[in-house]
Amino acid sequence: MSKIPHILIIYTGGTIGMMKDYKTNALKSFDFKHIYNSIPELNHLDCSLETISFKEPLDSSNVNPRHWEKIAKIIQDNYSKADGFVVLHGSDTMSYTASAISFMIENLDKPVIFTGSQLPIGDLRTDAKENMITAIEIAAVQKDGKPRIAEVCIYFEYKLYRANRTTKISAAQFRAFDSPNFPILAESGVELKFYDNSILVPSKSQNLIFRSIYNFNIILIKLFPGITEIVLRHQLQTPDLQGVILETYGSGNAPTDAWFLNLLQSTLEKGIPVIDITQCVAGSVVLGKYETSVELLNIGLIDGKDITTESAVTKLMYLLSVDEAKGKIKEYFEKSLRGEISEY
Repeated sequence: MSKIPHILIIYTGGTIGMMKDYKTNALKSFDFKHIYNSIPELNHLDCSLETISFKEPLDSSNVNPRHWEKIAKIIQDNYSKADGFVVLHGSDTMSYTASAISFMIENLDKPVIFTGSQLPIGDLRTDAKENMITAIEIAAVQKDGKPRIAEVCIYFEYKLYRANRTTKISAAQFRAFDSPNFPILAESGVELKFYDNSILVPSKSQNLIFRSIYNFNIILIKLFPGITEIVLRHQLQTPDLQGVILETYGSGNAPTDAWFLNLLQSTLEKGIPVIDITQCVAGSVVLGKYETSVELLNIGLIDGKDITTESAVTKLMYLLSVDEAKGKIKEYFEKSLRGEISEY
């Protein structure tokens, strides 16, 4: 008889882990030690479960790179005994955390599925139970004795996404996430349907590596009509600045004013990488396509292609923290490391 998959649930905080006290109408943290009692449907899953909870559950607005390290460490410490991981996390910054974890674990060969909910687990109309149950089921699915999914994903409202391709699109709808530039990996209906052409295939020859993100001295600048020289100069003169992500218009376009280009060029000359990503929800940067991006290409901005803002932020932090990438940020950023960008 084959061994059933063992899934580790990591609860970090967020709406999914809250229960309503109907006497006071207040929300309180759910005790995941009693998960089978509260969600008896889990008894029907063909897997065993273990839970680890943060001592102090976090609203995802308070999550920072130190907490990414904590999640990665829990996964690392339990990697040999678990067949898959489900991370319960608040939805507001889930795409950032899940993208970061995708970069921090190199040559991953097991599923790490992030999920959460828009309503607390104790609410009568909650989406928490379906999201959690299906995320666990996906993490437990195997094919030919190996995990069906071997990458970091987000499962939400019947769809499984590559984590570093996602962005949160709604604070009010159950469909909180989308992957505008990459197809879904699987979807839940009467049956689970997987889309093999979209799923990453783990490397069989490379060793598993856990890396840290410790350099997060970057800034994110969103261009807008009327941005002034003094504002941009002030941002680019941030002490100990290590990297810049510039959200430009359309396919990577920006003003052609001399002061604007000079500020960017002086930043680049200090050895500070500047990444050009688009403000558009969907589509890609194509530096040099229009006159308004030709100069950006000429002075050496890094082409962010179709990367999401969340993935760009965490990828840049990751590369700035990896010794092998020092001095090669442009080379590494413009190629796909974990399926986060499309390479044409």
